[in-house]
Amino acid sequence: MGRDFEWLWGSYAVSAAGTWLAFDAFPLIAILVLHSSPTEVSLLAAAGLAVGALVAVPLGPWVEVRRKRPVMVGMDFVRFVVIMSVPVAHALGQLTYAQLVVVSVVVAAANIGFNAASGASIKALVLREKLLQATGRFEATMWTATALGPPLGGAAVGVL
Repeated sequence: MGRDFEWLWGSYAVSAAGTWLAFDAFPLIAILVLHSSPTEVSLLAAAGLAVGALVAVPLGPWVEVRRKRPVMVGMDFVRFVVIMSVPVAHALGQLTYAQLVVVSVVVAAANIGFNAASGASIKALVLREKLLQATGRFEATMWTATALGPPLGGAAVGVL
């Protein structure tokens, strides 16, 4: 399928793994570090996906008229920065529940933007007869990251 596709697929795999590794760790951080109530933990878990999806709605048209590679790099950079703000804030004694909610929302929206751009990139990089195979690789990668990321993220929180 070509070198460009392999680079895209590799970056997608790293991105998906990192997102799912960190995303479900937020409720554990809320419980173990911030001593959040069950209601707060539930709101944190729901807010990231719900608000992230709402914020991502305007991203569709924005992604559509942009070059896809810079969008994907930008979305990954945004995710990295906001996720890294959590351990930095904790190390400085400044981590709050509100920050976890904001990080969760931004990560969800950036993930949606990245996925939209990467899906469009596949069509540009792969011949039509290889499109099903390429899409299958992305789906398998996404579901593997979805299945393995949260338990590994929980284990990392427990260890660290």
